[in-house]
Formats: sequence, C-alpha cells, structure tokens
Amino acid sequence: MKNFIQEFKKFAVKGNMIDLAIGVVIGAAFNRIVDVLVKKIITPPLGYLTAGVDIADMKWVLKEPVKAADGTITDPGVVLGYGAFIEAMMDFFIVALTLFIVIKAVNSLKEKAEDEGNKTVPTPKDIQLLSEIRDEMRRMNGGAAKESPATSE
Repeated sequence: MKNFIQEFKKFAVKGNMIDLAIGVVIGAAFNRIVDVLVKKIITPPLGYLTAGVDIADMKWVLKEPVKAADGTITDPGVVLGYGAFIEAMMDFFIVALTLFIVIKAVNSLKEKAEDEGNKTVPTPKDIQLLSEIRDEMRRMNGGAAKESPATSE
C-alpha cells in the first residue's frame, strides 16, 4: 500500500498533471467568458435583427404538445430546438477563432525568440548553444559545409 501511495504522489506531483489541471481550470473560466460573449453581446443584436427573436429559443414544432383540461402536459410533442444548436455553433466558432489568434501570437513570439539575428528578443540558451555549435562546425570544416534546406531559412 505504501508503494501505491508513493507512485500516486509521484504521478500527482508530476508537471504534466499540474499543467493539465491548470489548463482545465483556465478552460472552464474561458468557457464562461465565451458563454457571456455569445449570450450577452452577440446574440442580442442578432435577435434585434430577427425582430426580437432570441436565437436560443428558435425551434421547429413537428407535433404540438397536448395539454389536459387542467393545463398539465399529457404529451410533450416533438420539438426540434435548432436555436440552441446555432448558439452552440457560435460558441464553438468564437472559441476556435480566439484560440487561433492566441496560438498565432504565441508562435510569432516563439519565432522571434528562436531567431538568432533578432536582438530585440533574447534567444533561448538552447537555441544559442546550438547556433554556436553549428558555427564552430562550419569553421572547423573551413566553411565548406553545405546548408541543409532546414537551416537556410
């Protein structure tokens, strides 16, 4: 049992699990932001353009619900709520677009950091060392080493 607890402790403290937990928490918070953005900022103008109809309430009734004399519903009928689907698609589009923009910005910063010629952003130590090794190898070979297509960028 002690070995099991030690293994679990090693697993739980591992960086990947902590990173995953942080990602889940941030994802939940981001989901709330997107939900408010769609329901409170994007949907109202669209509802205004569609004569005040709330997109989430849009539906297609295939069979009307049946009500008893006292007002209780005896048969729920068949209703396709396509408005909720449209709203979910808008949520997805906003999340996808936002993630694309964030990843594009991060990749841009990463490219600047890995560009050894760009002095405005400090080059990571591993990239700097690899560049020095490459330059030293070229010097030792008399500069005759051919550049591969990957290094000629």
